[in-house]
Amino acid sequence: MFNDEFFMKKALKLAKKAAYRTSPNPMVGAVIVKNGKIISEGYHKKAGLPHAEAEAIMKSPHHLKDSTLYVTLEPCCHRNKRTPPCTDAIISSGIKRVVIAMRDPNPEVSGKGIELLKNHGIEVVEGILESEAKKLNEFYIKYISTKMPFVILKIAMTLDGKIATPEGESKWITSEQSRKLVHKLRSQVDAILTAYGTVINDNSRLTARIKGGKNPIRIVIDPELKIPFDYHIYNPPPKTIAIVKEDFLVTEKEKILSNRGVEFIPYNSDKVELNWLMKELGKRGIISLMIEGGSSLNAYALQHNIVDKIMFFIAPKIIGGKDSYPCIGGNFYRRLSESYELEELSVKKLKVDILIEGYLKKG
Repeated sequence: MFNDEFFMKKALKLAKKAAYRTSPNPMVGAVIVKNGKIISEGYHKKAGLPHAEAEAIMKSPHHLKDSTLYVTLEPCCHRNKRTPPCTDAIISSGIKRVVIAMRDPNPEVSGKGIELLKNHGIEVVEGILESEAKKLNEFYIKYISTKMPFVILKIAMTLDGKIATPEGESKWITSEQSRKLVHKLRSQVDAILTAYGTVINDNSRLTARIKGGKNPIRIVIDPELKIPFDYHIYNPPPKTIAIVKEDFLVTEKEKILSNRGVEFIPYNSDKVELNWLMKELGKRGIISLMIEGGSSLNAYALQHNIVDKIMFFIAPKIIGGKDSYPCIGGNFYRRLSESYELEELSVKKLKVDILIEGYLKKG
């Protein structure tokens, strides 16, 4: 049956074609329908390129008078960007009805685009497949609302919750299929956060080694610049940002790394304050971040309440031993009544492993 949900599903499918390549913009799809038939489609491909609505309007070989536009996000109406307002294009096109999945949380747009269309006699319907649209752009929604990135904590562990043996052996706990999925996830986020202990132990590349993959920015907490020169992470590309104590940014090593293209974010406290760091990364336009660290960083991230989503890749293995590294370490714990809880939980059976993911319950 061709109804609003049918055509909105088409628009959402188009939005997904951007495959997380629109950062810091949202992924948006648009479909134009006339007399019950799709006459044009468009989606936002990359920041700086036409928005979905504008592309669909430009591509249409037909007159758009009395047609309906389906779009996954409220059309923009401000000029503080590289492309013209989509509301202008819609108003001048002759489209008589606009169906929107969700309002844009951007304060420069939120509700204003809808109001402008209505003021020009265009019928507006909103909230069609809204939850699906919000899920698609959860990175953008968090960033535009808080100016901080959406944070995914990724953990690969055994059935008994271990991420390494007492000697630090961790390659490979999970299967090849899980690792391929992690490379795909790396390609979808703007940046990866790790710490010097993990890098020194694994000499991590933190790249997306899949066909057509996009490498994330690598962010490493290395307070005293202890990671050796020849390690992958200090040999861009891809881009690396090191989080370093101010006192260690006047060394010969800092000069050498700067010449290689490594960037630095200095701090002057005993430990990195992660909420401060998230704000600093937000200032740099990083809207999504995946943490790939060890026990301490995982615990520290939870303790500082920066995590939005957790993904547990669980291998059907048992290491045992009180000295093996747990997935969440640190010197703190919560009582059962105050424990961290996940909601919107999903469980997926991979070829060998199990993937459990959910959103950290806030408050």
